[in-house]
Amino acid sequence: MYREHMRKFSRMDPLQVWYAETSATDFINSLPKALQKQVKKRIEKTAAHSGSEYDFPKLAGSVGGQIRISDQPPLIFHPESTSRAGAQAILDQLFQSYRESLHEDRRILVDRYRLVDVAIKVIGVGSVGRRCWIALMMSEGNEPLFLQFKEAAQSVLEPYAGKSAYGHHGQRVVMWQRLMQPASDIFLGWTTAPNGRHFYYVRQLHDAKIKPLVETFNAEMLDVYAQACGWALARAHAKASEISATISGYLGGSSDAFDAAMGKFALAYADQAERDHAALRAAVRNGKIAARQGF
Repeated sequence: MYREHMRKFSRMDPLQVWYAETSATDFINSLPKALQKQVKKRIEKTAAHSGSEYDFPKLAGSVGGQIRISDQPPLIFHPESTSRAGAQAILDQLFQSYRESLHEDRRILVDRYRLVDVAIKVIGVGSVGRRCWIALMMSEGNEPLFLQFKEAAQSVLEPYAGKSAYGHHGQRVVMWQRLMQPASDIFLGWTTAPNGRHFYYVRQLHDAKIKPLVETFNAEMLDVYAQACGWALARAHAKASEISATISGYLGGSSDAFDAAMGKFALAYADQAERDHAALRAAVRNGKIAARQGF
């Protein structure tokens, strides 16, 4: 799907590529009939139970008459730095820097909220070791908005492809998300820690994202999902680069050599990940590596 659609996109007018999209309805219609009703029901349920107002009872509550993010160690907690003198001034500086990264219309929107509390949130395996904060903001009518500040490090491609055009790693993440995604989070922005060493990108904590339960897929469903991913990746690459024809030519119009090579690599990578994880667990059990909470 990636190879075939990259070839298709390379022959399209840039504006056509920019507006190319696939909807939830298109994806549901591509599924086997037996799965369509099940997936549609899950999408509707997630859409109805997403956003800050849904997260609020799980993540926040009243402490001493004030609204605060609830400590849920070891996953969510308030570090000592949040109670030190001058902490509020630092937070105000961070938010001002973030605000300036937004388009003017989004600044007007975020200005309608006030900062109430911040806490550290441990994040998933895709960002292990990265700093992540969540911020609770409230509107004049006491409607909540949760923002997530995730640390952005140097791209792993820089040693091979050269320095990024963006010196701020958070800005790099945001700019490429805006370019590659059909629709980005309206609060997507970036900021810098006061020490100037840590870069962050900002987005809503939850904005109607649906996690595919890949571990429950059978072979048929996994194939359909992989095809959808191939289409989306091809569209993103074609939208973000003028060399889609070069990529298409490299992959080959009718040859499946690239497809087979990627499949072989994926299997080898999965096997290696399992071996690495088993070795890590063994090292922790044997005391060769110390597992600890915090930074």
